[in-house]
Amino acid sequence: MGHTHRIRFGVKLRDAASPAAWAEQARRAEALGYDAVLLPDHIEYGLAALPAALAAAQATTRLRVGTSVLCNDFRHPAVLAKEAATIDWLSGGRFELGIGAGWMQEDHRKTGIPRDPAAVRIERLEEALIVLRGLFGGEPFSFDGTHYRTHELVGIPRPVQSGGPPLVVGGGGRRLLGVAGRHADIVSVNPRAGSGVHDAETDRDATAAAADRKLEWLREAAGERFGGIELARELYAVKLTDDRGAAERVLTQHFQLPEAEARRSPHGLSGSLDALCDTLEGRRERWGTSYWIVPPAAMDEMAALVERMTGA
Repeated sequence: MGHTHRIRFGVKLRDAASPAAWAEQARRAEALGYDAVLLPDHIEYGLAALPAALAAAQATTRLRVGTSVLCNDFRHPAVLAKEAATIDWLSGGRFELGIGAGWMQEDHRKTGIPRDPAAVRIERLEEALIVLRGLFGGEPFSFDGTHYRTHELVGIPRPVQSGGPPLVVGGGGRRLLGVAGRHADIVSVNPRAGSGVHDAETDRDATAAAADRKLEWLREAAGERFGGIELARELYAVKLTDDRGAAERVLTQHFQLPEAEARRSPHGLSGSLDALCDTLEGRRERWGTSYWIVPPAAMDEMAALVERMTGA
């Protein structure tokens, strides 16, 4: 595959013991060479994603901040467009707006927010992306959809980034990747969690073969847009170690898969520094992935990899 995007790393952070500790985490991520700090969007754990992202940006000078990813059904896109543009403006153009159709069953059960069938949630997400893009454009925007309507609405403030913050869509099913291919600037290709929990079915969708299928679905939906899309992937099981046996156990114990498939899952990364670099280069060749998202506990451990692969 041709590579038009540089390799970069984000780290997914959730919370901290104090506001000062949150700011220090962001500064440390920046000092270690990470390109972005990203926040999930769940009700019962973690800080609220949007204000915490802004606080991380204001504690740093270079670090990009973003969401990975917001649940679309928690916010009206016209309201979200204003919030995202404000963060982009206050951060000097360092915001990435990640959004998805929502997946975690407990978020909906405990709040009473309906968890509609996937097809409805994905249709609503596509409309939301159209509204967001329209309101980042600076001109009066009208939209008459099934789920959302705007009437000569002007998005204020104007984002710093031309066209608005990059739209990041996360998901793993064919329908959702179709939406991502048509609208997203960055696509985070994930395993599906159709049941609303991370279960064995989710792991079965985390294989290399599944990644091959998803890439083709995305390519088909994106058409001529495909070459400009930045491809991202979350790493769920990571370990930097020269002990090959220990490296393999990290993967086989995390993923409910046959051992050979667990070792090849593109959502795991374990081994020596040289092996990790070779693995990511191979995945870049196979799937075009250039943006890797590291879990919070691995931020310090993976710093050597970040430095080796980005020159940070």
